[in-house]
Amino acid sequence: MEHVRLGRTGLKVSRLCLGCMTYGEPDRGDHKWTLGEEASRPFIRAALEAGINFFDTANVYSAGSSEEIVGRALHDFARRDEIVLATKVCSPMRPDPNGRGLSRKAIMTEIDASLRRLGTDYVDLYQIHRFDPQTPIEETLEALDDVVRAGKALYVGASSMYAWQFAKALYLARENGWARFVSMQNHVNLIYREEEREMLGLCAEEGVGVIPWSPLARGRLARPSGAGGTDRARTDAFQAKLYDATQEADVRVIDAVGAVAEELGASRAAVALAWLLTRPAVASPIIGASKPHHLDEALAALELTLAPEHLRRLEADYVPHAVAGF
Repeated sequence: MEHVRLGRTGLKVSRLCLGCMTYGEPDRGDHKWTLGEEASRPFIRAALEAGINFFDTANVYSAGSSEEIVGRALHDFARRDEIVLATKVCSPMRPDPNGRGLSRKAIMTEIDASLRRLGTDYVDLYQIHRFDPQTPIEETLEALDDVVRAGKALYVGASSMYAWQFAKALYLARENGWARFVSMQNHVNLIYREEEREMLGLCAEEGVGVIPWSPLARGRLARPSGAGGTDRARTDAFQAKLYDATQEADVRVIDAVGAVAEELGASRAAVALAWLLTRPAVASPIIGASKPHHLDEALAALELTLAPEHLRRLEADYVPHAVAGF
């Protein structure tokens, strides 16, 4: 397993990150397709055995049970100082007005709650799950700086937002001497490349490590166009907001992935991930694994080299998309 620096930091992360939204109790929260604790543990253990040291979850995943499952598994299977543990804050955790967002109150409450669920004294990377337009960004940044100074997080990161919002946050942190975002977790894959317009270039220029979510477009890039999907594909309401199955250009991109995969004797998933690993500033795509072959195919991407002709064919049919995922 190759390990790379996360942006300009000295933190070394595996070239793949295991996304842990898949792991959570199905009867908690809105994700009925998640794997419970006993079904989840083999995947976390297999990731560790493959050399993955980077694990990403969030307070909102399965109403906190993802953090609980991941925390217990990593405690049992790994040494805390040898893994990079990331979680997120912003989404609703309680029905009261302060049970969500990026106010000082929300951040200070949720970091402690996440640490309790994870069973650790600190997280390596504490990320804002989205931009909060109702809270001044200065309030959010100062609160995150206090979390770092208290030793509850080592680094802070951000997730999907407009590039101007991220640039403003980076500027304000520098001007005020606050902890600066070291990572951007955003929506990038072969059928959604809008982040290439501004965000990826900004991250490359500012030394921010990119850790894309949905690298396989919720599985669309891993199977032939029109093929039936998983229970998650059929029930995930958020997915319907991201992708349009009738988009002809997307179908052509998916077909190109299949053609290149057949030519190289590789899986579609490996080809799509190998392409993503060529993008500027991309450090560690966040992969999901609910079946053993998911992890195997992701690992195979690390050994796959795409020639310029392959890249041209994979990219040729892309058309602009409306912004999705913020």
